[in-house]
Amino acid sequence: MKRIKINRLTEYDTSPGQVLIKGWVRTRRDAKGFSFMEINDGSCLENIQVVADSQLSNYTDIQGITTGSAVAVTGALVPSPGKGQKWEIQAAGVEIISLAPETYPLQKKRHTDEFLRTIAHLRPRTNKYGAAFRIRSEMVQAIHRFYREKGFYCLTSPVITGSDCEGAGEMFRVTSLDPAQVAKQGKLDFSKDFFGQESNLTVSGQLSAEMFAQALGDVYTFGPTFRAENSNTSRHVAEFWMLEPEMAFCDLSGNMDHGEELVKYLVTHALDACDQDLGLFFKFVDKGLPKQLEILTSKTFERMSYTEAIRILEKSSKKFEYPVKFGIDLQSEHERFLAEEYVKKPVFLYDYPKTIKPFYMRINDDNTTVAAVDLLVPGIGELIGGSQREERLDVLESRMEEMGMDKEPYWWYLDSRRYGSVPHAGFGLGFERFLMMITGIKNIRDVVPFPRTPGSIDF
Repeated sequence: MKRIKINRLTEYDTSPGQVLIKGWVRTRRDAKGFSFMEINDGSCLENIQVVADSQLSNYTDIQGITTGSAVAVTGALVPSPGKGQKWEIQAAGVEIISLAPETYPLQKKRHTDEFLRTIAHLRPRTNKYGAAFRIRSEMVQAIHRFYREKGFYCLTSPVITGSDCEGAGEMFRVTSLDPAQVAKQGKLDFSKDFFGQESNLTVSGQLSAEMFAQALGDVYTFGPTFRAENSNTSRHVAEFWMLEPEMAFCDLSGNMDHGEELVKYLVTHALDACDQDLGLFFKFVDKGLPKQLEILTSKTFERMSYTEAIRILEKSSKKFEYPVKFGIDLQSEHERFLAEEYVKKPVFLYDYPKTIKPFYMRINDDNTTVAAVDLLVPGIGELIGGSQREERLDVLESRMEEMGMDKEPYWWYLDSRRYGSVPHAGFGLGFERFLMMITGIKNIRDVVPFPRTPGSIDF
């Protein structure tokens, strides 16, 4: 008999008769002449109840089944008299695939997120994290579906790179040099390294995406990015995923249009395709979440210049930890005030001072600001960061010189401005921040399967 997943069983209107399921035991209890098991196979939030009769040949073994054990059950799918469950299985056979010891850490009680991070290899078996990672999977597929429907091409940009897109310098070095030899010589000689020069894990696929946008028109890259930022906060991990569309013949306004359309599409899809799993978060994590998601799908996103945002922050009666003045890089407290308290919905901030932004952003006519844009959302702060790119070769070179950058490693990037340059724009959407937004989860480590943080690389 072929195995059927529990999510398929819950969809049946009539019983197909005998079925085979395989999964893990969440709970088991005995009654007179029967043993009742709740089985979950990871395909959905719901368990299915299995009723094992004492007449089964291995009933004594069944009575020894523990929480966390893996089993295979064959039996008749019948309507359940129990409250809140449509079907149950009257077991004709129960095979014990693996018996979990009593030390299995996920018992029938509420565990803290902090504890579950210490057993990240087991936490997907809990309701909350099973739901979170099913949602994550669905959203990955929704992203690809959205861009296929829009006619974008998917680019797999390099994970190992010789360039620093953001200019922050907080990158993980990649090397094949022998540490013992380096210690003996007292220096790193990158000319003898694998690539013949210093190389790092990427912080962004943007520069690669720009090259392909100026050949294929509209492209996107979606994959892991890395920051060697020694920060132990609820918003930072060393390895995370970025979605980065890049569009030829697109300006800053078109960039914002695209960002808004993308976010609305993904949230709408999540509500439609992940309703059961999201229901868990609505009920147990953040009861205000349905209203926030409704705002995301129904309200037009606000648009506001950085200059106007600074004026609003300065005039507000809110006491900020970080003082506000023109030229600062806005902190999370500033961003969340604007989105949560001032406009009470998502807001695009655009035209930032050039002094706080990377070299590739297009200089505005005032020569003081650049055509940068961030999307701020309630509960999260910055979700999207992007810009119209500087397509003018002379202006780009002047900007790099002004910032003290060595142009030589970017020879190929400058070529794109030399040969058929066009206006183009794009942004990066932090995938984990998006997941936090739609689930109400407050710590980024809880939407990453195996989070990488300072001092921690277990699992």
